Amino acid sequence: MKFDEVLIQIGEFGWYQKRLYFVICIPCISAGIFATLSVFLLGVPDYRCAIPGLENDTYAIQDNNHQILVNRTIPVSSDATKRYDGCFVYPESAPAYDNYSHPFNVSKTKCNKWVYDKSIFQSTLVSDLNLICDKNYIPSIVKMVYFSGMLAGALVFGFLSDIIGRKKTLMLSLILVSAAGIGVSWVNSVILYVVLRFLVAMATIGIFTTGFVIGMEFVGPSKRMWAGIVVEYFFALGLIILAGVGYLLRDWRHINMAVTFPCLIFLSYFWFIPESPRWLMSKGRFEEAEAILRNAARVNKVKLPDKLFDEHTYDYSVPQARVWHLFRTKVMTMRTLVIFANWFVVTMAYYGLSLNTGNLGGNFFLNFTLSGLVEIPAYTLCILLLDKIGRKWLHFCCMVFGGIACISTVFTSLYAGEDLRWLTITLAMVGKLGASGAFAVIYVFSAELYPTVLRNSGMGASSCCARVGGMIAPYIADLNKVVSGDFGMALPLVVFGAASVAAGVLALTLPETLNKELPETIEDAETFGRTRHSKEVFVNGSFSKEGEDIENTSKTL
Repeated sequence: MKFDEVLIQIGEFGWYQKRLYFVICIPCISAGIFATLSVFLLGVPDYRCAIPGLENDTYAIQDNNHQILVNRTIPVSSDATKRYDGCFVYPESAPAYDNYSHPFNVSKTKCNKWVYDKSIFQSTLVSDLNLICDKNYIPSIVKMVYFSGMLAGALVFGFLSDIIGRKKTLMLSLILVSAAGIGVSWVNSVILYVVLRFLVAMATIGIFTTGFVIGMEFVGPSKRMWAGIVVEYFFALGLIILAGVGYLLRDWRHINMAVTFPCLIFLSYFWFIPESPRWLMSKGRFEEAEAILRNAARVNKVKLPDKLFDEHTYDYSVPQARVWHLFRTKVMTMRTLVIFANWFVVTMAYYGLSLNTGNLGGNFFLNFTLSGLVEIPAYTLCILLLDKIGRKWLHFCCMVFGGIACISTVFTSLYAGEDLRWLTITLAMVGKLGASGAFAVIYVFSAELYPTVLRNSGMGASSCCARVGGMIAPYIADLNKVVSGDFGMALPLVVFGAASVAAGVLALTLPETLNKELPETIEDAETFGRTRHSKEVFVNGSFSKEGEDIENTSKTL
């Protein structure tokens, strides 16, 4: 493609592109909301067994007589928290002391009715369907299925985008997320909820990736790094909006409807969002592509030549390669595996830290809001530093700095009192800041490391690794269900932190891409950033002899 030359003529990021880019980014707010919505829909409020025979029992203590009944009926944990048991009750015939405590050898029976704390949520799917005690593993599975839907969506809508076009794929994604999302609000079974949320996940990734591609394909080469990161601000804005909606509504069905109905407005995009000219040209529809570009030039107040395209505008002779060629040599294999590992870990940490917000203690809605707010300075730092200190070192710093902060929460959780709970929350937010920054950098870094002939395939394979990381994240975030106490609260953060540090260190084995000529072929990728030991290679007008470093010059992705 020599399409970039046309973009430079009409303006790499003129008023037309700015307007289109902003409009395309708005649905990404919904993508951020749906990606973390399970924190609200599947929230697990504090609960205990309901007192048998007491119809108006509530989790909150009503009066002194109610307190006596609770003490007589509900076992208390033996640790310092003295929490009421959520799954067992004492039988009415059990002996009791005068203060209504029971001997330790008294048998307990399972309960089949529960009361829930309504101070945070009036209801969630968990409290409506009692997905607790013997069923407490179900919410983790449901969250995992959502992320598997994102994996399926990346494959399905990525394929559709290349077949039927970016615009039609975006509209299909918006229709699907609207229909399935609204349907979620009316379900009364786990299976139907899982199916509809799977479809929502597919549509969400279709909205984000297809919108991202449309925006990037209209932007000139020197502005793509900037445009690729700015869209993340809208994703973060979704988290902040979701926290506000959740705080105001408190009921999972109302929250879901409130964040889904705005997607119906986006269906109006059909009438004023253009198809990507790059895709049109790849299908030989040059007249349609030229009409769109001339309209862009008119809005940008630029005059284009009478003949815009010729037979050289689209290069059909680009060599073909397949994703398995990334593993053709030892060097390519090691680099590819390091890139895959970093995509896996950064996605696992990012979503895991978001899902773990409810386990940090303190004010739930404030924690979730902070979780979204910390992404804004993370992306700002990336924009400011990416072209100054380089991709590799910025990614390393984000991963290691955030990872160490997460690991440090084990000390504040175990040795600091409740009055220092804010310190644990602060460290967790620093970890989220690092994960967010690394997420933004890895997009740019890996795209520049893959050779041109494999860039799309490589990024697609990386995205699949990322979705697998997202599928594992809910299980790690819910480790506190397996390990109780203060250590159980810190354990998910320790796992995310340790994985982030390890992946960040591995990233140091990758070559820096800042101010380097990007690899075009597989052979370029094999020698990129290292000494060539084979035959002479023609570079920049002269031959580099065997054993000499091949210096790459500046070229922007």
